[in-house]
Amino acid sequence: MLVAAVAIERLAELVVAKRNTAWSMERGAVVRGQGHYPWMVALHTGLLAGCLIETFAADRPFIPALGWPMVALVLASQALRWWCITTLGPQWNTQVILVPGMPAVRSGPYRFSWLRHPNYVAVAVEGAALPLVHTAWITALVFTVLNAVLMVVRIRCENEALTLLEERPSR
Repeated sequence: MLVAAVAIERLAELVVAKRNTAWSMERGAVVRGQGHYPWMVALHTGLLAGCLIETFAADRPFIPALGWPMVALVLASQALRWWCITTLGPQWNTQVILVPGMPAVRSGPYRFSWLRHPNYVAVAVEGAALPLVHTAWITALVFTVLNAVLMVVRIRCENEALTLLEERPSR
């Protein structure tokens, strides 16, 4: 049921992202880094599928001493993710989209200079914790490694976009 709840949350994110994409495009936005985006979608879909497949195929148990703390981490990661989404407002998206003249957000979880990409902290925590609720350690490990590789590409893309955003004069 937890995996289903996370899947529904992901669908809600896509609805918000679609609305925010339309808002951004109406303001002359530019989409960057589209090459890695299908890999991100596949990885996140694979996480949800892997949680279910490994749990049932390998008969992974729910061990309360591990499972309940992992549930707490999944919930905390969701709270952080939605804090990021609400803080960024219409500038939040699942893709890297630059709206000319929009300043970089420096409030909410983005006010901490040492944590430039708090949403990816949420993704990393959730990606490790969700499978471990039912001791699906292979899924947790594979997701964590592949996500780390993908985040190198994604964060580089976002940092370049943020640099462009900061160089552009705001209205």
